[in-house]
Amino acid sequence: MQLPVQSQSTLYAEPWEADAGPEDLVEIARAADRAGFAYIASCDHVAIPRRLADAMGTVWYDPVATLAFLAGVTERVRLLSHVAVVGLRHPLLTAKQYATLDHLAGGRLILGVGAGHVREEFEVLGVDFERRGAVLDECVDALRAALGPEEFPAHHGKAYDFEGLGQRPRPAQARVPVWVGGSSPAAVRRAAVRGDGWLPQGDPRDRLPGQIARLRRLREEAGATGPFTVGAITEPLYVGEPAWDVGRRTLSGPPEALAESLRAYAAMGVDQVQVRFRSRMRDELTDQIGEFGERVGPLL
Repeated sequence: MQLPVQSQSTLYAEPWEADAGPEDLVEIARAADRAGFAYIASCDHVAIPRRLADAMGTVWYDPVATLAFLAGVTERVRLLSHVAVVGLRHPLLTAKQYATLDHLAGGRLILGVGAGHVREEFEVLGVDFERRGAVLDECVDALRAALGPEEFPAHHGKAYDFEGLGQRPRPAQARVPVWVGGSSPAAVRRAAVRGDGWLPQGDPRDRLPGQIARLRRLREEAGATGPFTVGAITEPLYVGEPAWDVGRRTLSGPPEALAESLRAYAAMGVDQVQVRFRSRMRDELTDQIGEFGERVGPLL
């Protein structure tokens, strides 16, 4: 699930989230952990320009700090950056942060990466916005080395060049999964060739089968092997019958109906479905998470 509170875009945040804080995130993460969710996810933005603040808001928790905090209060749920704009930072810095997180969390990290879309973030950090796709490609390659088993990783590329620099602790996982976000042709190719998974961005259901077919074709052409996870972002979800207008795009209803709707993704070749719960109150949200795990989860 995509966590509430940690990002508060006006497109989806509920009023109660404005006054929410660490204790709310802890309660929600623990509920997801108990309910059997595969992962909890946190977004990444450094700073939001005024021209976008009305729509995006300026509340965007740092994903490394947030996921590390929640790792300490959960036991089994995995921790996904959805997505880290890794091109904003040097790969060795990113590797230091996420390797430490994986080490402390006992190997529960999934590193979700994306190209980013806010020009001002790149400009203020001195990164070329126009080359963000090419930089992300190289970042993934560099992170493969920097998050691998070697204490002294090496990478020699156009944007980044390093060797002979040791970093410990190493990740707890032998291979940290890297899931690539985005639905543009370049993003899908990047996921197919360089990723361990794909996180689509805004694809409607009827577009997903074609995207997945292209993804598989690209992987076959590239000779890519090994486990690969296809994710999907479903509509916002409300367990039960809401007593308020949750909007026409929210998937709501009894557990059996929700399960039937979500199972349709599996028929398309989707391995995991990410949900974002809708609720008017925090307590209602944790109740929904528990009911989803107890009643909907077994039906999936």
